[in-house]
Amino acid sequence: MNTLIKFFVSLLALTAALNALAVDLEVNTPGVNAIKQSMQTRHTQLAAHYASGAVGLTADGMIAVRDAGAVPLAQRQAVNALVAADNQDRIALYAEIANANGHPEWQAEIRSTFAQRWIQRAQPGWWVQSGGSWSQK
Repeated sequence: MNTLIKFFVSLLALTAALNALAVDLEVNTPGVNAIKQSMQTRHTQLAAHYASGAVGLTADGMIAVRDAGAVPLAQRQAVNALVAADNQDRIALYAEIANANGHPEWQAEIRSTFAQRWIQRAQPGWWVQSGGSWSQK
């Protein structure tokens, strides 16, 4: 069995183990709630950029400027700052959920699960990344 296949088998086993352990992805702690509120407020500013295709959801649970040309030059710095702030909140959210579940070592798996969820829940027309390439949902 080659290394790549072993990696994917291990990843699937780990994901199954997380599901079996009943990780609470909807845990409500003051930290999780504060991060979600921050992200929700920022989402209102990012929504138009998702719709235009300037910003997309990445396969690793983050967001990225996908097409800077879709953003007027005067707004690019602000959009880059929004994306950076949102990604910081995403990293903090994954860590906070892992810690709230008593397993900080699960952060990568939680991030992977959220990445899949956000891509599945993306609105039609938004850009999502899969296997390193972008496609419009």
